[in-house]
Amino acid sequence: MSKRLTGNLSSQYLEAANRLRSKNARRKIVAFVESYDDVFFWRTVLGQFEDQTRYFEVMLPSHKTLERGKKSVLMRLLEGKVGKDMIACVDADYDYLIKGATETSKRILSNPYVFHTYAYSIENLQCYASSLHNVCVAVTLNDRQIIDLYEFVRQYSVAIFPLFVWSIWHYRRPIYTEFTISDFNKVIELGGFNLGNPEASIQNVRNKVGKRIAALQRQHPDAKESYLALKRELIEDYGITPDTTYLYIQGHHLFDKTIVPVLNKICNRLMHDREMEIRRQSVHGTQMRNELSCYNHSVQDIPQMLKKNTGYMQSQPYKWLVADVERFLNNTKQQKTAKKETEKKDVPTTAETSDSPEV
Repeated sequence: MSKRLTGNLSSQYLEAANRLRSKNARRKIVAFVESYDDVFFWRTVLGQFEDQTRYFEVMLPSHKTLERGKKSVLMRLLEGKVGKDMIACVDADYDYLIKGATETSKRILSNPYVFHTYAYSIENLQCYASSLHNVCVAVTLNDRQIIDLYEFVRQYSVAIFPLFVWSIWHYRRPIYTEFTISDFNKVIELGGFNLGNPEASIQNVRNKVGKRIAALQRQHPDAKESYLALKRELIEDYGITPDTTYLYIQGHHLFDKTIVPVLNKICNRLMHDREMEIRRQSVHGTQMRNELSCYNHSVQDIPQMLKKNTGYMQSQPYKWLVADVERFLNNTKQQKTAKKETEKKDVPTTAETSDSPEV
């Protein structure tokens, strides 16, 4: 056990610290996250619930070590430490979908003070299909649409959905090593992207998915009924449609191997077009150089703009997450009100005090 008070930080400790403040002071709720990249996202989620009575402080699990990740958060917090004044905020990964098949999944799904993204990770939400054109505009300052990014991601998502069901099917059983997430990621890689023929990339994925599904069907000839049952469950109970499968695959793979390479091709073309436009419209060389320099200093980095993208606020997983936080705060408010009522009942009245015998 740590000898320092901060080493024994818990929701009960923070609750006691909040009580020591003045009645008009706002209640502090500490939210532990997995890494630096998560701070802005969870600040966006939680900040909208701040008012004159409460505020959130988003923190990393440790100031002294570089230990990061969901397990780090859980090891530090879940053993009786989280509560109404201290919460944990993590990526869902597959833990949301595998229905308590692992100890980590059980803890995340059963603890009311642990909040998860529903989507596999924050990166998935940052790649929300409807917002990708706006990201390209923010990067290039060029609003021309070269391809329909929403439709491209939708078709990609539909193409990988059948194999995604197989992936969850394996991870709900103690045979997930037969078809790991890494195996799944290798199959769903685009294998190149051509702006002139984006459909070719989707067709390539369809072909690879079809071959792997055929192999899995041969490997598990008796799995048809359980596969179809899981498919219905994912759609009906979890709200995962073929169109939105991309939100539930490994986030870093989607971000690094699919979305960023595609946006690179698109944004390079948009920047080239804008530079050619400047060259055509410039009256003389000095003006052209000045305009090109100004434009080049205004364009942004694609990964950084994706990380700042908040278009995911229209997505269903985000709405589920916000509803969870709102439910948590409402329950906390009700508990606080009930506690005050109980304390009032326990306080003796004036008549009771005066009737007490003298000592």
